[in-house]
Amino acid sequence: MQATPETVIYDRVALIGLGLIASSMSHAIRRGGLAREIAGYARSPETREVAREIGLCDRVCESAAEAAEGADLIVLCVPVGAMGPVAAEIAPVLKPGATVSDVGSVKRAVIDAVGPHLPAGVHFVPAHPLAGTEYSGPRSGFATLFDNRWCILVPGDADPAAVAKLRALWEGMGSNVDTMDADHHDLVLAVVSHTPHLIAYTMVGVADHLRRVSNSEVIKYSASGFRDFTRIAASDPTMWRDVFLTNKDATLDILGRFTEELFVLQRAIRMGDGDLLHDYFTRTRAIRRGIIEAGQDTAAPDFGRAPVKV
Repeated sequence: MQATPETVIYDRVALIGLGLIASSMSHAIRRGGLAREIAGYARSPETREVAREIGLCDRVCESAAEAAEGADLIVLCVPVGAMGPVAAEIAPVLKPGATVSDVGSVKRAVIDAVGPHLPAGVHFVPAHPLAGTEYSGPRSGFATLFDNRWCILVPGDADPAAVAKLRALWEGMGSNVDTMDADHHDLVLAVVSHTPHLIAYTMVGVADHLRRVSNSEVIKYSASGFRDFTRIAASDPTMWRDVFLTNKDATLDILGRFTEELFVLQRAIRMGDGDLLHDYFTRTRAIRRGIIEAGQDTAAPDFGRAPVKV
């Protein structure tokens, strides 16, 4: 869809980092005609070359500052641990009235790392789209990634007009939009995303250990449950390292609660308490059905591609 005066929300958008989320944003922005120009930057020369080859952005720049200069919206799509240094790099070129946002799955640490670098007159509206696949790199993006998915904005005391504009962009890309404060966001995400990923990594690690002593049967005969674990555990290791280091308290809290629940089930199995197991599984099945009824179980395309370094 071509940008028209009726659909354009920002004249120029800069995407810093060109992985799955940024590349999907570029496709979704173009689909909706939501910006007149998209500039992009990735740290890896290989990624920049791929982005140019596939025409991902109108301009692929050689530095984050070059991409951010003159932009109306700058979105940090880099791992959480890199956001502070990137913010420091782009700060001198940010124009008054510009909005800086991000797509990190941790919010308190991002606010603490990015906020101090931004000059007066620049709006900071952190965001987190709850969408993704296990694929990475500029080839992995697709325009429908955010359709009927939630994007959480953490506006704090940001200018309401800037918040409304960013909300309109995410809604234009297909998202449902909600707002939260940073600490509540981090607790919620520890439940629905961070701890499940940690458990998945752990279970795959257990299977890898068993594979060494069982002639590979664990891998060879993996059923759908284990395939789901391996899909989650295929996610970008740098991103997840930073998530756990920056959302440590909430993740440890939820991991402790998980351990307590696991002990309950362990005892029920040991004691042959079928009623407890049946009741527990009935309650958890109802939660799963709620996720499906809410439309949050749509499968992402299977690209079948090797991840691209970002």
